[in-house]
Amino acid sequence: MNTVNLIGRLTRDIELRYTQNGKAVANGNIAVNRAFKNQEGNYDADFINLVMFGKTAEIMANYVKKGQQVGIEGRIQSGSYEKDGRKIYTTDVVVNQFTFIDNRNSSEKPNSQQPIAGEPIDVSDDDLPF
Repeated sequence: MNTVNLIGRLTRDIELRYTQNGKAVANGNIAVNRAFKNQEGNYDADFINLVMFGKTAEIMANYVKKGQQVGIEGRIQSGSYEKDGRKIYTTDVVVNQFTFIDNRNSSEKPNSQQPIAGEPIDVSDDDLPF
């Protein structure tokens, strides 16, 4: 079983791009506080790379911004690539679902097209990366 659930804050805006076939792909990063304090009495955080596909990528890129807290459900995916003759290993969380936890810009009123936290999103088989 490969399931990950995280709650944290985006460290940067989501970067959205499209493949040559028109499929949405996005990348982001989330900071997740550890459950215990370090020797200085502070909470350390882990910074976790996120990858999104299809409608999930488009919605996150359009409605979630740096600093906002989100809940993520996904799976871990590892990979590697060559850079300057060295093999670089990566570990990402592929986002299956997300939940808006807070809105840093609470003065902004959601428009009628903005999804509501917990609202199901229609995704077709064509949106899936596998």
